[in-house]
Amino acid sequence: MSTKEGSKKPVMKLVVLAIVVIGLLAATKFLPVEQWLKNFNDWVSHMGAAGIFIFIGVYAAATVLLAPGLILTIGAGFAFGLWKGFLAVSGGATLGAALAFLVARFVARDRIEAMAKGNDKFRKIDTAIGKQGAKLIFLLRLSPVIPFNLSNYLYGLTSVKFWPYVLASWIGMMPGTLLYVYLGTLGKVGLEASKGDRHRNPIEYVFLGIGLLATVVVTVIVTRVAKRALKEKT
Repeated sequence: MSTKEGSKKPVMKLVVLAIVVIGLLAATKFLPVEQWLKNFNDWVSHMGAAGIFIFIGVYAAATVLLAPGLILTIGAGFAFGLWKGFLAVSGGATLGAALAFLVARFVARDRIEAMAKGNDKFRKIDTAIGKQGAKLIFLLRLSPVIPFNLSNYLYGLTSVKFWPYVLASWIGMMPGTLLYVYLGTLGKVGLEASKGDRHRNPIEYVFLGIGLLATVVVTVIVTRVAKRALKEKT
């Protein structure tokens, strides 16, 4: 095989990855993906413990396929409650982020390395990301400047190591995950109250409200701190 032919392979892989990502984004716009996810949340809520593992698998697949995760995240609180829902979303999102990262890493990373070798400035930037990548990804997860699903593929193109990336993503996504799952849990409580399925003491509602307020405040503070730290690093 000639050098010219060999150099074309990384470029083709990068083009194919770009086409796939654009196609998936278009599919989420023109297909009733949100309705499918709502129907799935309704179905999985009646599956018991098995439903949690099914949910994790579907959430991971949805992440790789660039499907909107907000409906699933809020739906987890509605389907499983706060802590089970939080664990299910955290597991599914982390697994999906890892899989998307690996897809980008093995499909297009060789092209990025080739670019780095031919451009000294690009090589230095890529090396810096490799050294500080976990810290930067942790801060970006806390302050999601880049859309979550798309960012997983972008991080796979950098030189950041896989396991530090997974750990930074898992921890960094926790505050936002807790907030949205909490909203789903409150939605379930409100629905139960409106139907008269479960009577709660007014004190319970006070504590639920305080919990939501505290979660929002902590999430906002953490996001602002992350944004300041990102500005300092850049």
